[in-house]
Amino acid sequence: MLLSIIQGIFKTKTKQKQITTELAQMAKAGNEEVLNDLLFAFTPFMKKTASFVCKRSIDEHDEEFSVAMNGFHEAIMSFNPSENASLQTYAHLIIKRRIIDFIRKESVRKEKVLLIHASREEAATEHQLLFDAQALDSYSIEQQAEARREEISRYTKLLAEFGLSFEDLAKVAPKHEDARKTAFQTSQIIAETEEFYEFLIKYKRLPLKEMEEIVEVSRKTLERHRKYIIAVALLLKSDFNYIKEYVKGEII
Repeated sequence: MLLSIIQGIFKTKTKQKQITTELAQMAKAGNEEVLNDLLFAFTPFMKKTASFVCKRSIDEHDEEFSVAMNGFHEAIMSFNPSENASLQTYAHLIIKRRIIDFIRKESVRKEKVLLIHASREEAATEHQLLFDAQALDSYSIEQQAEARREEISRYTKLLAEFGLSFEDLAKVAPKHEDARKTAFQTSQIIAETEEFYEFLIKYKRLPLKEMEEIVEVSRKTLERHRKYIIAVALLLKSDFNYIKEYVKGEII
């Protein structure tokens, strides 16, 4: 009975987010039946996300699927409706990062690239890092202010390439906290997904069709917050470290 209810959420878009959130909270509170049914019901989503990251078909026999399932379980256990846009959007980010970590670790293990002894080059690098840290400590307030001004100037020019401005963003930024978090996390997915970001840079617009399959957000909502999503995605992908400090608390 419970499983049929869970499976039914995929047929009713309007209540999908609400029901999923409630079930996730039940699973997080210790309801093993709900947890197992959620894992089963979202198996196609986990496969699809893993396949999307690995750029090949993934099924239950692949280690990447186990990583994806663990990532989804992690997402349920750490999901907070007041902080995260939706379980599915949040889980996509967590699964993607866990699979990327897994791929990197496997690459290191298989290639046996293990550094046992510190070389002279490493010692020199360590010395250079220490020097850089000392240089950063002595960086003057005036120089930091100039760096911030330079970043703002570059970001302004980048936004202009997409027909955007700071004035626009002040007007279109989501007013409600939930809407803002949803839009921000959607921007994160774009910035962290090579195909999506390349599409954005090339066509100066969002890959709406592809994004709808990943995030629990309607096309109408994506279009309504289009300017904000694009601006944040560009910022997250940039080297504008001073400006990023203003959104640091939003990043998952």
